[in-house]
Amino acid sequence: MRAEDKLARSRLSVLELAEALGNVTKACKQKGISRPRFYEYKHRFQAYGLEGLRNLPSVHKSHPLTTPQSLVERIIELSQTHPSWGCYRISNYLSLLGLSVSGPTIQKILRRNGMGTRKDRWLMLEHKALGADVSLTPEQTAWLEQQNPCFRERHNESLRPGELLCQDSFSLGSLLGPVRLQVVVDTYGSYAFARLYTRKPSDHAVLLLNNRVLPFYKERGLKIAAIFTGRNKEYYGKETHPYEFYLNLVGIKHSTPSGEGSSTNGFVDRFRRIVLSEFLPRVFQGEPYAVTETLQAALNRWLVYYNTRRPHLVYRNSGRCPCKVIGQYLQEQGVEQTS
Repeated sequence: MRAEDKLARSRLSVLELAEALGNVTKACKQKGISRPRFYEYKHRFQAYGLEGLRNLPSVHKSHPLTTPQSLVERIIELSQTHPSWGCYRISNYLSLLGLSVSGPTIQKILRRNGMGTRKDRWLMLEHKALGADVSLTPEQTAWLEQQNPCFRERHNESLRPGELLCQDSFSLGSLLGPVRLQVVVDTYGSYAFARLYTRKPSDHAVLLLNNRVLPFYKERGLKIAAIFTGRNKEYYGKETHPYEFYLNLVGIKHSTPSGEGSSTNGFVDRFRRIVLSEFLPRVFQGEPYAVTETLQAALNRWLVYYNTRRPHLVYRNSGRCPCKVIGQYLQEQGVEQTS
């Protein structure tokens, strides 16, 4: 007798024993099988006889309704070429070409390939653009610059910390009253300094540089070469202007946009987004900060997190925090770091 026939007869004996005992549980216990398995055998025997108790053929690994690999590759290519497109827009585009794929199916395909969210597609496209000599389309470039304002500064590479800093100020919104934030961001690694104030004269810009920025770089043996600002009155004017006078005094070049008016740098713009989306919501979770000094203390604590622990994705930092970027530069230069 063949092995398949023996197996079928063995399974049949379980059914016969249960009928003889009049008790399924006892029969299953004697034969060492579960009740669900017993009823599976019973249904198969009732439907197909002894043949149904043989081992069933293995299930095909490919399903007739599986999306063809060529179509999967087309979907991935479309998502990379048009990263702002959602699943249903891709589905509608494919339908115009006579290809029928539902939005949920496209979402599953993108998720399996690490492109399920807008953020996933943004990071993948930046990796692709920065890791190889790949030409981006105007649509891809505009989308990347919208997601990460630092990306539009990629042609102005900084070779070391302090080579080019960006400075600007912005309002924290009406909820805090007339409170503004003076900001300096290093284009090499996005290390940031910030100071709150309630009036707009240029001495606040000078105070941030003199009290925090310059000492930071001096402690690490780094020299600030240039600072980029807009051409507004807070930073730009005659040689007697307090800000211009201070930069000339400490030997820092002042860089401004070529056109008239103010021009916010991408690094400051990105820092502004992070402050408004990450710092302020934390502040308003607790009691309101009516005193600027108390709010400044909260900001200082958050800046420690921003500079030393918060990962900055892809462009420039590639997942490293700003402090680690500067630390790695100093290590490569053989400079002993301060704590």
